[in-house]
Amino acid sequence: MNVDYKTDIRIDYGFEVNESHPVTTYSEHIQNSKCANSHSHPRAQIISCNTGIMEVVTKNYIWIVNSLQSVWIASNEEHQVFFPNNVKVNTAFIDQSMLNNLPNDSFAFETSDFLNSILERIISYSNPSTLTQQQNRVIDVFLDELSSLKPSKTFLPTSQDQRINRVLYSLMNNLSSKHTINYYASKSCVSPRTLSRLFNKELGMSFGDWKMRLKLMEAVKLLGENKSVKEIAFNLGYENVSSFIVTFKKYYGKTPTNYLPR
Repeated sequence: MNVDYKTDIRIDYGFEVNESHPVTTYSEHIQNSKCANSHSHPRAQIISCNTGIMEVVTKNYIWIVNSLQSVWIASNEEHQVFFPNNVKVNTAFIDQSMLNNLPNDSFAFETSDFLNSILERIISYSNPSTLTQQQNRVIDVFLDELSSLKPSKTFLPTSQDQRINRVLYSLMNNLSSKHTINYYASKSCVSPRTLSRLFNKELGMSFGDWKMRLKLMEAVKLLGENKSVKEIAFNLGYENVSSFIVTFKKYYGKTPTNYLPR
């Protein structure tokens, strides 16, 4: 999952505390960029991309997000965002005064066309110093939509346990690995049974499930980079293309070629 990021970006809208500006927005085409540092801010944030793929990382989760999805970042949640290749990012920052009925936890979710349209409309306002009555009504609808968001399963849980982290980093740095849990247990100086128990306790899933989810999320990222299904299957260590397609469809409900919008 390593990318040579050429540019660090910093966006300060999230640090504004001003209830007369309930929602501020930012939209830009970005290429091979990342946030300058892992950071948090008082405003909650919704991050979407019209084109391309983003990687959003918090203390406990990693999300690979495509144009069908968005990420809700809760107020004061430390996070880092990566924009490999070409990404058209749309993001909105919501003032703390507006957060009473909005989610307290960060998560990825499937983005509706309606929510996308409202976000585009608010972005078109270009962060005016004073909102019109009509603009305020649109923002009220936007906030109402955010209050009903439901998390999707397209995430990778992480852990603060160093034994777990050594395994996770090894898996992320060798996506085609065919090593079993026994191999990684020896690298972490624990028994396979202990490592298995740690995965279920710390991450809420088995070693095999986490490894599979990692591969499939990377597959989505590679699809967004226009890699062929055959190339992706080979890069991720699948024995053949058919087994990759079957696994992908079982998890996402669509074949790789039908997953991303054209």
